[in-house]
Amino acid sequence: MTQEQTSNQLTLSGVSKTYGSIAALSDVSVTFEGGKIHALVGENGAGKSTLGKIMLGVETPDAGALTWQGKEARFSTPAQANKLGLVGISQELSLMLDRSVLDNLSIGRETCIGPFVDDRATLKQAQRVMDQYEMPLDPRARVGELPVADQQRVEILRALNQEANLIVFDEPTARLESTEARKLMLILRNLADQGKAIVFISHFLEEVLSVADTITILRNGEYVRTNSASEETRASLVEGMTGAADKGQFPPLPTVDQGAEPLLVVSGATTKGAFEDISLTIRPGEIVGLSGLVGAGRSELAHAIYGAGRLEEGVVTFDGAALAGHSVSNAVDRGMALVPESRRDQGLFMNRSILENVSLPYLDRFMGWLGLAAGREVAQVKTFCEGTALKYGEIGDPVSTLSGGNQQKVLFARASLGQPRLLIADEPTRGVDVGAKRGIYDLIVGMASEGLGVLLISSEIEEILGLSHRVLVLSRG
Repeated sequence: MTQEQTSNQLTLSGVSKTYGSIAALSDVSVTFEGGKIHALVGENGAGKSTLGKIMLGVETPDAGALTWQGKEARFSTPAQANKLGLVGISQELSLMLDRSVLDNLSIGRETCIGPFVDDRATLKQAQRVMDQYEMPLDPRARVGELPVADQQRVEILRALNQEANLIVFDEPTARLESTEARKLMLILRNLADQGKAIVFISHFLEEVLSVADTITILRNGEYVRTNSASEETRASLVEGMTGAADKGQFPPLPTVDQGAEPLLVVSGATTKGAFEDISLTIRPGEIVGLSGLVGAGRSELAHAIYGAGRLEEGVVTFDGAALAGHSVSNAVDRGMALVPESRRDQGLFMNRSILENVSLPYLDRFMGWLGLAAGREVAQVKTFCEGTALKYGEIGDPVSTLSGGNQQKVLFARASLGQPRLLIADEPTRGVDVGAKRGIYDLIVGMASEGLGVLLISSEIEEILGLSHRVLVLSRG
């Protein structure tokens, strides 16, 4: 091990962090060494992201100490950690959506001549980083107009566009398709070989086992163990994360009546630049997987079926009736439900309560002569939250206080409350741990067992194959 690898070492000793009555971390001690990829695994709410935020100065521990390169370190702001070369990418993207790719990559890291920014040199540096890590993007493109996967690349490139000694990657592959994810694994290994300490937080256990040198398991905010990756298996990680044996990734699928009339028929669906001449059917109780690379038009097709996107040509027939002048409210009234790709940007009001997020599309069902029947609303929402095994404190708590997996379950509780005939699930387990994934798989299969048709969109090939009766593949629309 080189001197640089030995010096790039961060040790957390007895670290604890509490939010209100919830202990996010309890007396956690772990060391991250230069030249190694150290993975953090655990269920949603285990404390992985909180630990990462403490390393980067985003959060301050209530107790415990941090030691960087043999000296005690105290961070009250991210800028203080950044000065030492401790940088990271967050699980939820933190980009300036109304600014260019170049602005996002270079802010605070511009090349200057005296007090003035050298635009040409700044652009050249950003282009060099994109070329070095083989993540080409138009530097002048507005970030808010990019696909989610390209926004993820911007987030990663921003972290790489500086002199970093330790890099925390929090769910970096959640929005990347498989080829891009494999490319990122090579980048992580290259960075570790340069002596940098790499902290890899991921729900994809196969990725963890393939790339990590060392793995630390957290459960309910407590330290379980640190081990060499070569001594762990998927089953041993699941047992360590959940305290129970792995019961298998996918539940058995229900039988589909092939003679039943299709619930959904899409004929010749076309929107120029997104998808062209797409036809598909879904029968009651059938889960149809929609696969393809990022940018193939999967989400655009789903939104058009749901009434949230344009359909220039073609016909959508639902429950025997052609949908003309289709809209989201029309879709909800007819019995469609959508779990969108990005829960934060497309699905949830993060600062509003669990109650409001679940009941919002269906408030008319709780209206009486004297206005909103609040007691009935609360009772119904609690019933459907329990049906998804949602873990929460109070029904009035903001959704932002929940873990990623539980936020996803809020979307399923909302969909279930509408008692739909068709569920469109777009990346339903993105950013969700292995335990919560199985819970969501059970929800989807359970809905299909009750006769719902399901259109499942996923970038995870194993998920598509394990959950679908039939699979349709899109390529470039």
